[in-house]
Order: sequence, then C-alpha cells, then structure tokens
Amino acid sequence: MRGAGAWARLCLLLVAAAQHSGPQLSERPVFTCGGILTGESGFIGSEGFPGVYPPNSKCTWKITVPEGKVVVLNFRFIDLESDNLCRYDFVDVYNGHANGQRIGRFCGTFRPGALVSSSNKMMVQMISDANTAGNGFMAMFSAAEPNERGDQYCGGLLERPSGSFKTPNWPDRDYPAGVTCVWHIVAPKNQLIELKFEKFDVERDNYCRYDYVAVFNGGEINDAERIGKYCGDSPPAPIVSERNELLIQFLSDLSLTADGFIGHYKFRPKKLPTTTALPVTTTFLATTSLKPTVALCQQKCRRSGTLESNYCASNFVLAGTVITTIPRGGSLHATVSIINIYKEGNLAIQQAGKNMSAKVLVVCKQCPLLRRGLNYIIMGQVGEDGRGKIMPNSFIMMFKTKNQKLLDALKNKQC
Repeated sequence: MRGAGAWARLCLLLVAAAQHSGPQLSERPVFTCGGILTGESGFIGSEGFPGVYPPNSKCTWKITVPEGKVVVLNFRFIDLESDNLCRYDFVDVYNGHANGQRIGRFCGTFRPGALVSSSNKMMVQMISDANTAGNGFMAMFSAAEPNERGDQYCGGLLERPSGSFKTPNWPDRDYPAGVTCVWHIVAPKNQLIELKFEKFDVERDNYCRYDYVAVFNGGEINDAERIGKYCGDSPPAPIVSERNELLIQFLSDLSLTADGFIGHYKFRPKKLPTTTALPVTTTFLATTSLKPTVALCQQKCRRSGTLESNYCASNFVLAGTVITTIPRGGSLHATVSIINIYKEGNLAIQQAGKNMSAKVLVVCKQCPLLRRGLNYIIMGQVGEDGRGKIMPNSFIMMFKTKNQKLLDALKNKQC
C-alpha cells in the first residue's frame, strides 16, 4: 500500500471527501489528533493523514449524531502496523463516549464493513507505539434510523428475554463481503444466556481465518473470554454463557461469501445449589478454612487404573492435540483439536470445516498437566455447559499410535 497507486487512491479519497462535505472543504481537509464531532455526517482521520502517523500517540474522537439515530462508521482507508492481535498500532471503536462496549479493534490494511452503534454516540480511539508503519486511516460517519438499517447493517444491543440475530441479506441471498457485525446480548444480573444457531453456512477454512463467527463471555472482544470461533456449514453446538452478557462477532473478508446464518437466544435463570449440598459445603469450609477447589488441588496428583478401567466411568473419551491453554484463577481452560472421539456423551463438539474441537476445564491447572502442542488421551466428565471437566484423578495420558487399537476396541464395548 506504499506505491504510487496507493497515493493516487489517497488523493481520490480526499477529493471525494471534500466534494461530499460541500464548499467548506474545498481544500484538502487537515486531520488532527482526536476531536468532538457532531452532525449528520463527517470525516475523521489519523493525525497528518495521508502522511505517516506519529509514534507514541493516543487520539480520541467522540462522535454524536442527532438524538434517536445511530452512528454508522465506514472506513475508507486503513494502513496501520500489521499484527495478528493488533497489539502495537490499532484503532478501537466503541459504543457511547465512556465505558462503552468495544465494537472492534482494527490494524493492518483490512477494511472492516460498516460499524453501527446502538445509540447516537460512538467513540473512536487510535493508539500507536514507538515504531510506526503506515499512512493511518480515514473513515466517514453518518446518522441512520435504527429501524431502517435494512440489509446493509447488522449487530446491536439485544436486551429482550428472547430474540434472533442473522447475517445481512438472510435468507434471500449470501451475506456481503467486508462486513463486521457485533451483537451484544445483556440479560438481568441473575440470569444466563442460551444461544442456538438454527442454520449456519460461513465460508469454510480449517482455521476459520477468513469469514467467521466468534462468541465471547462478557461484553468485549477478548480472546481470554472467547467461547469459540466457528465457520463451515455445521451449526455450532448450543452455547450457555458463564455470566449475564454475551458478545457475538461476525466478520467476512473481501473475497468468498456464503448463505450466512440465523441464530436465536433466550434468557434462563442460574441454577441454584441444592439444599442438601449447602450444609456439606459449610462444614467443609469451617473445618479446613479452604475453598473446596483449593483443598482438592492440594491433593497429590496421580491417575489410577488403566484405559480399560476408566473408560466406562468417564462421560467422554477422546484423543486430541491441545491447541490453546488459558489459565484463569487456579484452573486452566484448554481447547483440544480432536484426532478421534471414542465416547462423546454430552460433550459440546465444535466443527470448523473438517476440524473438530472441544473445550475442557482443568479444575486444578497443574493437575493433570496439559501442555499446548502435545497429543493426549483425555477421559473426563461433562459440565452443564457442555465443557469437559478434568479433575486431578481423571485419566489422562500421552497419545501414541500404538494406543489406537485398544481405544477402537473400547469404543465398541458395552458399559
């Protein structure tokens, strides 16, 4: 994006900006670091655009359109330092002006689709580190009626007890290229959110790199809170949130598209602990002065028995490669790419193309120890959320091809 062709495109963009905004912009607009913008439409750009943006900067633009309307932001050009996780130079877009939900974070040269706020306010923030690379960004904002966004836009805040969400153009035709949609579902504090996809068809890729749906616990796009990332033509397994907020992100790149999807959600109460369990817990805490999980994790870590003796006692049995491990508190959340599954039970299996994966929770993060990139045979129980639950005494061992024959024989075993 640094050649003569790129500069020509920049000039055309600036001319178009000047023409669109009327006679007051007959000269090339000057973009400064941040600002307060109001009205039906306007442009924002990185400081000094189209020149190289300065290092070590933090610029904030607060956009307000007329009351009762929503803000639509379209990036016309973006060229920031590229990084898979956008850790260095990036643009963040938020609902509202303060403490708002982040709609997305962008870097590199990929232009997202139209971004839509859930109110008449939006905040855009650009941060650069000591090393810069690129000409920054330029974007146009405009006001739109919230109930007249039609097929062009998608996303928004969902607070009703149940509802649906779908890709633009569903079900008449394929979703468009270059779209970013974010749905933020918020339930009352004492409730959870149950999510089901009725139909699902998103461009297939083994790693869901191009078009995908990502679902997060909470109200932000945060890899540590990601429940799953999905593509292909198989609907993801039903999802239940851990808390009262859930975020659904849909992104399509600028190439192939597909039918899209429609999903439904509903609120449901948190399950209260049974009355019989309460006295036991109270007694345990009083006598040990430790939480049950802490006491459990202080026990000696060792598996007992054999593959055969543990097979029937386990809800699920699989062979797989550990692809992600995220410590949270004293436990470990891991994603396992499935090599083979021998006993599925109620385990939630996610499919992306031909690749299948499952989420497992290692209650005591060091016991048993799962290392990323290694292959294991994993046997365990399944929680209400469909996630595998690995206790210190669960049967885990390294997977070798010589185990295959025995596991195939156990698969046909009647328990």
